[in-house]
Amino acid sequence: MIKLFSDKKIAELFELLNTSQKITVVTHVNPDGDAIGSATGWCSFLRKRGFNPIIIVPNHFPNFLKWINGTENIHVYFNNKDTCERLLKNSDLLFCLDFNNLSRLGALGEFIMTLDIKKILIDHHIGAEEKNFSLAFSHVPISSTCEIVYRIIWQITGRRHVSPQIAESLYAGIMTDTGAFTHSCSSDLFRIVADLMECGINREKIHSSVYNSFSVNRMRLMGYFISKIEVLPEYRTACIALTKEELDRFEFESGDTEGLVNIPLSIRDTVLSVFLTESREGYIKLSLRSVGEFSVDDMARRYFNGGGHKNASGGKSFVSLSESVTFFKSILPEFKDALLMVND
Repeated sequence: MIKLFSDKKIAELFELLNTSQKITVVTHVNPDGDAIGSATGWCSFLRKRGFNPIIIVPNHFPNFLKWINGTENIHVYFNNKDTCERLLKNSDLLFCLDFNNLSRLGALGEFIMTLDIKKILIDHHIGAEEKNFSLAFSHVPISSTCEIVYRIIWQITGRRHVSPQIAESLYAGIMTDTGAFTHSCSSDLFRIVADLMECGINREKIHSSVYNSFSVNRMRLMGYFISKIEVLPEYRTACIALTKEELDRFEFESGDTEGLVNIPLSIRDTVLSVFLTESREGYIKLSLRSVGEFSVDDMARRYFNGGGHKNASGGKSFVSLSESVTFFKSILPEFKDALLMVND
C-alpha cells in the first residue's frame, strides 16, 4: 500500500501528541457512519497509546450507529452546551475529523473559532481549508475519513496495533461512505478491508447492524419518499421535497433519511438525485447525489452554500422549501449538457 503522507508530517503529528495532555475529537453536524467510525476508531487508537481523548459531536447521530464501541461516551453539544464548552476550553489539542472547515460544525464550530487551540484536520472532502489547522491530513481521492485514519495508523505502527474495536469502527465508516462498496473503491481500499477483516471483525454483523435495524416508521417513510419522487427526464434528474410536517408524520428520528437520496438513481437514465427537507434548525437541507462525471460538488458550492464530493454533496437553502425547489429547477438548464453527456 502506498504511503499517503510524508514521514515529516507523521513526525509533526507525534510532536503535537507528545506535547498534549487533553485531547478532544470533533466531527460535523448530523454525524454519519464515516464521522462516528473515524472518531471512535481514532480515539480507540489514541487510548492504546496512553491518551484519554473525548469525542464531541454537534447534534444527535443515528441509532443504527450506537452499537459502535465508544459511542456511549460521546458528548452531544446540542444536549449539553456548557459541559462541552468547558471540555473544549480545557483541551490543548483538537482533532477535526470528516469535515473541511469549521463551518460544518454549526454553533459548535463558531465556539471553537474563539479558542486558541492547536487543531489537526483528518478529512477527504474537496476544499479543505488547511491554513486554519496546525496540521492537515487531507486527501480527496480517498474513499472516507476512516480509510485515512487507517492509513495514518498503518504508517505509525503497522496493522498489528489495530484492535478488533478499531477495525469495527473503521470498517463501518468505510462501508457506509462507499454505499456498501458501490463507489469510491480502489484496489488499495479492498486491501485495507481485507486487513480489517483479518483483525477479527464480524462483517455480517456490522452490515446487519447498519442496514437491517430500521424502525417500522423509517420503512414507511421510505415508501412515502418513493411516492414523492418527481422525475425530470429532460435533465435526467429526480427531485424529492419533504416538509417537517411530513417527516414528523413518521415520527422522524436522526438518521431516518440516511441513504434515501440514492434511491432515485436506480431509475433508468437518471444521473442526478436531489432531496430537499426542512431542517429543525430552520433552513432547507439539500442532499445531492450523481453518477459518472457529473459533479454535484460544483452545484452545491455554486448555489447551495455547501459541497463535499464529486458524486455526493450537501447544501443549504435559506428560503422556503417550495422556493428552494423552484430555484433548483431554474438552474438545471445550466447543467443540461453536462447531465446529458453522462455515460452511466
